[in-house]
Amino acid sequence: MKTAIIYYSKHHGNTKKLLDAIQKADQTVTLIDVTEASDADLAGYDRIGLASGIYYNEFAKQVKSFAEAHLPENKEVFFIYTHGAPAGRFLNGIRQVTEKKHCRELGEFGCPGFDTFGPFKLIGGIAKGHPDKEEIDAAVDFYRMLQNSR
Repeated sequence: MKTAIIYYSKHHGNTKKLLDAIQKADQTVTLIDVTEASDADLAGYDRIGLASGIYYNEFAKQVKSFAEAHLPENKEVFFIYTHGAPAGRFLNGIRQVTEKKHCRELGEFGCPGFDTFGPFKLIGGIAKGHPDKEEIDAAVDFYRMLQNSR
């Protein structure tokens, strides 16, 4: 089963920490940074992850735009994200994209990530020290669960 994870992780690299651990556990995973790969052929992948930090309660617009343009129809998808805010409807926008493309959602993993975006910068940030080792290990466990669900 070929897996690609499309991601955007810039400010503190929180989401990338999770993805690096997943790739270390499964070296066959292809990580595609949307800021470096403006055009990627995802047709040969069985399963596609969409990963991002959360910006104003949503996935990064770069991931959403990339998925709108390049995500093939009828793929298995999963979501991975890091967030500063404690709760929100983080997946609404990206789910609309995957639903339009008739993709089958396998699951989601989210955890806190150090956040100095917008007003949080004024107070030195929130969720300092996150994702921590336990959260990174939980992301790997989530991915393994997806692999074993076949």
